[in-house]
Amino acid sequence: MTRLNNRHTHNIRPIRMTRRYTAYAEGSVLVEFGQTKVLCNASINVGQVPKFLKGQNTGWLTAEYSMLPRSTHTRMQREITRGKASGRTLEISRLIGRSLRQCLDFEKMGENSINIDCDVIQADGGTRTASITGACVALYDAIQVLQEKTKNKENPFTQHIAALSVGLINNEPYLDLDYKEDSTADTDMNIIMNEDGQLIEIQGTAEHQPFSRDILNKMLDVTESGIERLIQCQKALTQTNDETISID
Repeated sequence: MTRLNNRHTHNIRPIRMTRRYTAYAEGSVLVEFGQTKVLCNASINVGQVPKFLKGQNTGWLTAEYSMLPRSTHTRMQREITRGKASGRTLEISRLIGRSLRQCLDFEKMGENSINIDCDVIQADGGTRTASITGACVALYDAIQVLQEKTKNKENPFTQHIAALSVGLINNEPYLDLDYKEDSTADTDMNIIMNEDGQLIEIQGTAEHQPFSRDILNKMLDVTESGIERLIQCQKALTQTNDETISID
């Protein structure tokens, strides 16, 4: 199977992250994985936490994910007009929230919370992995603003995380699938890892034939290498005052 732009099976798509993309959110990143584009905003809520955390001097993070009506080839109906979010939307929102909570030490946040909003502008596969990777940078920036507002000398941000998809096509691992590849892969998997190479979550299904443990290990090895590059990119961006960084 020939990949777009003759990309090698183990290569990620061109990646671009642009910080401070919107004017009002405390953290904002436009993340692009090839033709997939997601706007990630992080909003801080000083002195606000869910009821179950009131009085415990600890923080919290939640996430919401959505796709704009023309993010795909044909217009989708807005979920708000249907009266409820789809199961897919809720599942991805929870995945993003679970993943990004691994970035924080909530006891250092005080009773403050952060909302992450990931809105897909254009979808060509890997929207959830792009959301997690971009939102991590938006979260980093929002935490710096929270520290300034609360005069907190302890940084609650503990580690970077990133995510990539990997698929099995003709018994060969393909990294960072676009939509065409995703829709034909024998196995489709999403992997989230932290900067120490530890696994946060694996979502994987054999769409057709089951796969062996050896194949799973190969898929994990390929993805770990790609995630390392993404985290290097995140760190290069957050440790400078640059607005944009790219991987070609």
